Amino acid sequence: MTRSLFTVDLGAIRHNVGSLRATLGSTELWAVVKADAYGHGAADVAPVALDAGAEALCVATVPEALSLRRIAPGARLIVLGPTSPEDVSAARDAGLELVVTAGEIPAGVGVHLKLDTGMGRWGLAELPAPGRDVIGLMTHFASADSDPSFTATQLERFLQATSGYAHLPRHVANSAAALTLPETRLDAARCGIALYGIDPFGDDPGRFGLRPALRWESEVALVKVLEPGEGTGYGRRFVAAARTWIAVVPVGYADGFRRDMTGTEVLVDGRRERIVGAVSMDAVAVELESPVAVGAPVTVLGAGITAEAHARVAGTIAYEIVCGLNTREPRGTRVVVDG
Repeated sequence: MTRSLFTVDLGAIRHNVGSLRATLGSTELWAVVKADAYGHGAADVAPVALDAGAEALCVATVPEALSLRRIAPGARLIVLGPTSPEDVSAARDAGLELVVTAGEIPAGVGVHLKLDTGMGRWGLAELPAPGRDVIGLMTHFASADSDPSFTATQLERFLQATSGYAHLPRHVANSAAALTLPETRLDAARCGIALYGIDPFGDDPGRFGLRPALRWESEVALVKVLEPGEGTGYGRRFVAAARTWIAVVPVGYADGFRRDMTGTEVLVDGRRERIVGAVSMDAVAVELESPVAVGAPVTVLGAGITAEAHARVAGTIAYEIVCGLNTREPRGTRVVVDG
C-alpha cells in the first residue's frame, strides 16, 4: 500500500450535488472547485458536478479556469478572484466570466459586479450602472456560518443596491447560507465546502444529507512499547505514565497532517486511537489500547473519522484541513465512481 493514499469518491460528489439541487429548488447551483476542488482534484470533480446538475463552475484564478476549460469546453467558468489585464485577454479568448471588484469594467468579456456589503475585502463600495457586458451581480457573506443577523444585514444592503437591476442574475449564497437561509438563495448559489460532504458549520454533514467524498489511509509502520518515563517524538511531548503501546504511522505534516492535530483520533485496525506526541514531517505516533501488527490499516479520514473533528482539535476549520492535504506524487490518489 502507498504510505499515504487518498481516495476521492465521485459517487459522493454526485450525491452531494443532487442533495444541494434538491435544497435549492429553482436556484442554480454553481460548484466552487477552486484550490483543486478543496484538495479533492478539480479535474475529477468538475465534470461530475456538471453532469450531476451544477450549472457553472467557480474558481479563484484565470489559470485555474484555463485548466478546466480543456476538461469542460462548454461549461460556464466563473473566476471569483481579481484579475490582471493579461488575465482579461486570456479570459476573453477562453470564454470565461470574470468578477469585477474595482476599477474599470473590461469590454468583450462577461463580468459579474461584486459589491462589498460587509466582507471588507474585494468589492465595489458602490454599484455602477451595469453595462452590456455585465451578466451578474454578487456579494460575499462574511459570517453566514456564525452570524445570521449580520448576514441578513448584508443581504438587505445588497438587495437595496441591486433593486433596479433585478433583470440580472444575482448570487450571494455560499454553502452555509444556501443550506440554512432560504432568503439568500436568489438566482444562484455558489457552493463549495458542502459539495465535498463537509459541514460548513463544522458539525455532522449527514444532517444536511451530505456524504464526505475524501478518504485518507495509511498503515502501521512500527509497533513498540514505551516503559514508564519513556517518550516518543520531538520535544518528548508525550511521556508514558504507564507501560504504553504505540504505533508509528508514516504520515506527517508534509502530507497535510498538521502539527496541531495532536490529540485527534484515527482508526487503527478498525479501532479509534489517539495521536500522541509531536507530529513529525513524515510520521505520527498513535497510542494503542493493545498491540497491532505492522501493516495494520490506518484510516485518517473516512469511516466516521471526519475533517470536522480534526479541525476542532486543531482549532481551525475543515476547509483548511482538506485544502492543506498533499495529494501530489509520490503520495497516491485514486478516484472511485462510488465508494
